[in-house]
Parts: sequence; C-alpha cells; structure tokens
Amino acid sequence: MNYFKIASYLVKVISIVIFSLLCSCSENQTSITEQPTLADYTVGEQWIWKYKGVTTEGEVRSEGEDKREIVQIDGGLGMVVAKDTVPVSDIVKPEESKTPRYKWPLEVGKTWTYEKNWTSQDGTTGTQSQEAKVLSYKEETAGAGTFMAYTIEYKGTVSNSRGYNAQTDEVWLYAPEIKNFIKMTQTQDGFVYNEELIKYVNPNGK
Repeated sequence: MNYFKIASYLVKVISIVIFSLLCSCSENQTSITEQPTLADYTVGEQWIWKYKGVTTEGEVRSEGEDKREIVQIDGGLGMVVAKDTVPVSDIVKPEESKTPRYKWPLEVGKTWTYEKNWTSQDGTTGTQSQEAKVLSYKEETAGAGTFMAYTIEYKGTVSNSRGYNAQTDEVWLYAPEIKNFIKMTQTQDGFVYNEELIKYVNPNGK
C-alpha cells in the first residue's frame, strides 16, 4: 500500500515539474515583431520614464523624468521630445542604417552590430559600437505595468576625440504593445544609468 502511495506522489511531483517547465517555455514565447507604423500611434498617447545615473561610489550625477507625447501637427502626427516635436512619419521610416539600435523584425536569438556616431555641443566627436542580441521575449514589469517585452543586450565600447575609451554594456526591455522600451540599464566606466517607464497612456485604452 505504501508503495502505491509513493508511486502516486511521484507521479504528481513529476506532473508539477513538467507543467512548470511548460509554463517556463511559454514565457519565452516565439514572436516576430515588425517596426511600428504610423497607424499604430494615437494623438494623446504618452510615455513617462524616470531616470537616474549613479557612480559606483554612490554619487548621483543625473536624476529626473523624461516625457514623450503624440500630438497633432500640420501634416499628421508629431512626438514631443523635450522642446522638440518630431514628425512620427520620420520615426517610423524604415531603418536604412546597417548598424541600427533595433534591427527589425525583432525575434529571440537575433544578433547584429549597433554603431552610432555623434558630436557634442562643444565639438567633441564620438563613436559607440556594440554587439546586440535578443535574449528573450516574456512578461516584464516596470512602474507603468506588466508587458510582453524583448530583452536586448548590447556589449561594446564608446570612445571620443578627446581620447576617452570605455566598455559600455546595456540591457533594453522593448515592449511592442507600447512601441517603446520599459526599462534600460547602462553600465560604463564606473557609472550606472537606469531608465524605467512609470506611466503609459493610450486614449484608445489599448
């Protein structure tokens, strides 16, 4: 009798383990996400992130909030970014760069090289070069809520014309539902910078 009780118990345990594994696999769902289109945006749509940059010694170098909102402009829709308004038609243009921030379509396991050249206000030029990889697609939680999101890892270097050179590693959580990232962490030369979405508004209730 004890044998049958033990056997029954083992069957239940194995069933629970298998179920857990299946749930774990389903969290990392297979998905392919195309770049958002103009039709995906709505007037009044709004994103707010909080950001904070701290040195390894605990010194806060930057802290605040970043807001973006979709508004109506002549000729269509615009995204308000700080003091600028960028036409959404420009944002959704097919990426022509061979080294983009996001290489569409996104899917787990995809890899590419991300490179960006920039010039600061004082004339300093620089380059950021990283190898990117999509690690997973599953539910992720931020201040604004829980979303299905891709975890994208970037590893590489940043350098400038003044002789600065450092390792810069980043992790971005991109949520297709809101056409934006919900979390971002950057580690660079003794400095850690974080952004997290704390509010998302869609007038259509999506």
